[in-house]
Amino acid sequence: MKFGRLGVGVKVLAFTASLLFAAQAFPQADPLPSWNDGVAKTAILAFVKDTTTQGSPKFVSPAERVATFDQDGTLWVEHPIYTQVMFVLESVPALVKAKPELAKVAPYSTVLELLKGDRAAMAKLTEADLFKLLAATSTGMPVETFQAEARKWIAEAKHPRLKKPYTELTYLPMQEVLKYLRDNGYKTYIVTGGGQDFVRVYSEKTYGIPPEQVVGSAGGTTYGYGKDGKPFLTKEPKLLLNDNNAGKPEAIHLMIGRRPNMSVGNSTGDRQMLEYTKAGDGARLSMLVLHDDAKREYAYGPAQGLADTKVGTFSPQLYAEATKQGWTVISMKSDWKKIFAFE
Repeated sequence: MKFGRLGVGVKVLAFTASLLFAAQAFPQADPLPSWNDGVAKTAILAFVKDTTTQGSPKFVSPAERVATFDQDGTLWVEHPIYTQVMFVLESVPALVKAKPELAKVAPYSTVLELLKGDRAAMAKLTEADLFKLLAATSTGMPVETFQAEARKWIAEAKHPRLKKPYTELTYLPMQEVLKYLRDNGYKTYIVTGGGQDFVRVYSEKTYGIPPEQVVGSAGGTTYGYGKDGKPFLTKEPKLLLNDNNAGKPEAIHLMIGRRPNMSVGNSTGDRQMLEYTKAGDGARLSMLVLHDDAKREYAYGPAQGLADTKVGTFSPQLYAEATKQGWTVISMKSDWKKIFAFE
């Protein structure tokens, strides 16, 4: 019996050894298959390994693992115009139908011209006009009403050039990063200058990021009761949080309560978030997406001699700071094998 048990034990050891050999012979699947080998991919892999390996001097406990991502231009397409701005503009006709007197009043009349095909009309809209349109089309209603309208629009709207739903225009390489981080115990947050209520409508289905992990520009709400006595919140035209520039780290502190270990952006509006992340102790990774692929997506800067733009500006000054501070610049053209899942 003793020899029999010994024989079984030897077989078990041999089987275990064969499994270990097989694991070594066949390397683990690449968690970032849509990335070309290079500085950016290496930086992500090394960061995750360093911060999640027990015994590493850069180890970060699971409870403290936080990664923040800008949305527009970082996780999905932002050109030729921000998605939420398109939502606002395309909400104007319904507003004018309800209030016909607005049809001849700027900026509503300007938007109607734009939607009829007068692209030059866009240049007439000022930032103040856009805030006025946002207030007129997205406030003064119950939160649930806004959510239903935004959900319906995002399900039907398509990008003017790429002819795909906006939710299909997320960057596959960034989706892989989000999943890779979550698989390694990180909480992933969207920190966006866009409207918090708008992004929360689709964030979970589109990115796997639940609404409570979306930090964005936020307006006020008022608590009240309906005719049936049920309580509800009404969206008010009052800005509580402008989640852009310095507002991003301020919002991260307010809404998340931890300095990110990793943050990714693509424009001057993300600079302070990346600075704030990199200034923390221990392992930190700050990254910027550079749009330099006009064929597969868009090319704009004006950093690196690319076209100037007011939408997602990546200035030469930002590029210089990235170089000085040790931030990693991701080239869409060089670092990404695929940009979209449908390619």
